Amino acid sequence: MAEYILNLLPVTEEEKAAFQAAAPRAVHVCAGRRTVTAEQLEQATILFGWPRPADLSRAPRLKWFQSMWAGTDEYLAPGVLPEGVVLTSSAGSNSQSVAEHALACLLALCRRLPQCRDQQRERLWTDPGKMKTLSGATVLVAGAGHIGSWFAGLCRGLGAHTAGLKRDVSRPVEGFDRLAVMEELDGLLPQADVGALMLPHSPQTEGLMDARRLRLMKEDAILLSMGRGSVLDQEALAAVMGEGRLWGAALDVTVPEPLPQDSPLWTIPNLIITPHSAGGMRLEVTRANCVRQALDNLNRWQAGKPLENLVRR
Repeated sequence: MAEYILNLLPVTEEEKAAFQAAAPRAVHVCAGRRTVTAEQLEQATILFGWPRPADLSRAPRLKWFQSMWAGTDEYLAPGVLPEGVVLTSSAGSNSQSVAEHALACLLALCRRLPQCRDQQRERLWTDPGKMKTLSGATVLVAGAGHIGSWFAGLCRGLGAHTAGLKRDVSRPVEGFDRLAVMEELDGLLPQADVGALMLPHSPQTEGLMDARRLRLMKEDAILLSMGRGSVLDQEALAAVMGEGRLWGAALDVTVPEPLPQDSPLWTIPNLIITPHSAGGMRLEVTRANCVRQALDNLNRWQAGKPLENLVRR
């Protein structure tokens, strides 16, 4: 029986033709997350995109699902994906976007731009004081994956020394001067001028950056949180920064999201908060990467080759 490929990715007409050419005998249907029908889900054997988790229970014929995002937490919850469905992700598709966002926040903090913006609102022409440079700084990245590698490369291009933490350090990772296992976090934090959290959510990473570890950082260090909000203890961060520690911090992810109106984080002057906007489809390169990865994997599926970015087989 021919494959029924339900494509919920934001594809161009040219890209639709490329998918058709990759699997010419398949039935190809393009839809949107909000417009996909029950009949389309029921027929789908292959699915690309960002369906609602609840919709997957309405896809009994599904064999393989490629998520539009690098994170697949919502689809790994018990009962979401039917047994036997292969799950792949779009890991790496938004590396450039998130890395550039992290660097923008970092440089803004180094140059005290949040303070200058506050002064602008008050029409104050006041020297913001001492500033920082990445030249010669030590940047520690917890999570030396696709995003961490890209971010480290950007920092190294500005003269920083880079160290990355990951579980497997048997192979080098581009952008890093040094790799270390996660167990070395406590020893490396006191040496870092910048600490960047770019970790996924897991039982091992939840609450990893707690009050004790925040106090291991240099008093004038900068903290970035760009992975998952669960990695950082937000109450501890508010307390530590309230004591005058840390030069500044930037959070693109929080728990919960949106950040509650009564959170003390909103009023910390040297803290940048962005609404989980580092990644997503905000850059054309991210969309194109995501579509290309799905198409590459479809070619692999057709040829019986192992799929890239395999999350669950």
